[in-house]
Amino acid sequence: MARGDHIKVARLGGLYYHHGIDMGDGTVVHFSGEPLRLADAKVERDSLELFSGGYPVQTVAYGGRVAEPETIVETAQSYLGASGYKLWTNNCEHFACYCVTGEKKSDQVRRTLRAAAGIAATAAAGVVLIAAARQRGRTLRKENV
Repeated sequence: MARGDHIKVARLGGLYYHHGIDMGDGTVVHFSGEPLRLADAKVERDSLELFSGGYPVQTVAYGGRVAEPETIVETAQSYLGASGYKLWTNNCEHFACYCVTGEKKSDQVRRTLRAAAGIAATAAAGVVLIAAARQRGRTLRKENV
């Protein structure tokens, strides 16, 4: 890990990841907002140890253009104390990605919404199939009378 890196750490056994920006001095700037602290979530600077909770920290790799480390660090610091956490549109991953690329994105949110859409589509197809089967059963009974 290096100054300006977007870092993440698994939470709840890997159910989701918490993201932040490595400041290069043993601290991390991140958007708090852990599941039980959403109401008072804000951008804070904490020790790497507190941020990680004792779990392994990973660096997030970017394939495209990213800001210079000093710009990333300056951007992160400029948001210290900011609030407005929103799980789906302004979470810790959105914040870290914005500091690095200038775009608010969250792969976790995208994957979750894609999975939810798949589940909804599967459920809708099941409802249609059940309704069609019931209708077929009614038609067969009427013809047999």
